[in-house]
Amino acid sequence: MKAIIVGAGPAGLAAAACLKQRGVTVTLLDRAQTIASSWRNHYDSLHLHTARGRSTLPGLSYPKGVGKYPSREQVIAYLDAYAQHHGLAPRLGCTVTAIARKGAGWCVTHSDGAEQADIVVVATSVNGRPKTPDWPGTFDGPILHSTDYRNAGPFAGRRVLVVGFGNSGGDIALDLSRAGVDVTVAVRSPVNILPKELFGVPITSFGLLTKLLGYRTADILTAPILRLKIGQAEDYGLHSMNKGPGAMVQEDGRIPMIDVGALGAIKAGRITVKPGVKALAGRTVRFDDDSAAPFDTIIAAIGYKVDLRPLLGPDCAALDPQGRPTVSGGPTAEPGLYFCSFRVSPDGQLFATSREAKAIAADVADTLPRKGRP
Repeated sequence: MKAIIVGAGPAGLAAAACLKQRGVTVTLLDRAQTIASSWRNHYDSLHLHTARGRSTLPGLSYPKGVGKYPSREQVIAYLDAYAQHHGLAPRLGCTVTAIARKGAGWCVTHSDGAEQADIVVVATSVNGRPKTPDWPGTFDGPILHSTDYRNAGPFAGRRVLVVGFGNSGGDIALDLSRAGVDVTVAVRSPVNILPKELFGVPITSFGLLTKLLGYRTADILTAPILRLKIGQAEDYGLHSMNKGPGAMVQEDGRIPMIDVGALGAIKAGRITVKPGVKALAGRTVRFDDDSAAPFDTIIAAIGYKVDLRPLLGPDCAALDPQGRPTVSGGPTAEPGLYFCSFRVSPDGQLFATSREAKAIAADVADTLPRKGRP
């Protein structure tokens, strides 16, 4: 049996390793020139919010000496080692343009031609295409997406507006503030904020509570503890969501902001908080409360969009009307087509990726001929 995996990031590598272990012949394709290209393009100061032991892929642990929360460089080194350890040799610089059913299998068309497989795993992840801001007006300075940010160096002496207060937005604003950059965050939507740890335990390790009690009960029980630990969003000029962090993940498919220091920087006055962006004019940004301020650069930390219809076609039964997979980490409505790591997880994305890759390989293995079977 042959499988083609699209994407050589953590999800693609994990799926390839698990399928290979099950005896499946694997071809791994990626349009970038390196494996895990998105990790190589993340901002320099990035550290995982999940602890080292819950941030591995199947079949390999981090080496000794890696800290509790691995850095960007350590994750990249780990993923390089992972590919080597499992004998994975992705075909890089190969752009997949179409995936279509052909007979009992699938035909994958790419920049090197076309090839067939029994199984296709799309592993390009939830961080697909950066969302484009649609603010009225024009801005005379650069507008970057958070994917373009590396470090605070180029922004010295500039007034920077970070739009969005998810994990990337919070981390980038904190990184800028630590470098002495004049930084403001614009936050339109209500937020859920979690501490990085509770009682010395990583916050992402509390997922078991949700599994045991259900997310609504877990939210009710943990709310008083979270208020004691970090206060309320209103203490920082923000607005609280009308649901807890568990409900935010389960119902909205969004991850709460895990604070690594941004709240302290707000209280200390090193990060200014403003409401959402209303309009742009020259170098001036007007906010939803009709206040205005000048900025030199805007960094849009507004997330990503997943739409796989250009790849799989508008009639693919495994996609919802917006082009997102209806199932991630298991069999879909299109036999032989799988998706890995397209659901956000309160347990941490690498942990969820590992779990989904194992589940996909197990499901594929059930279709393999068994020895002794007539």
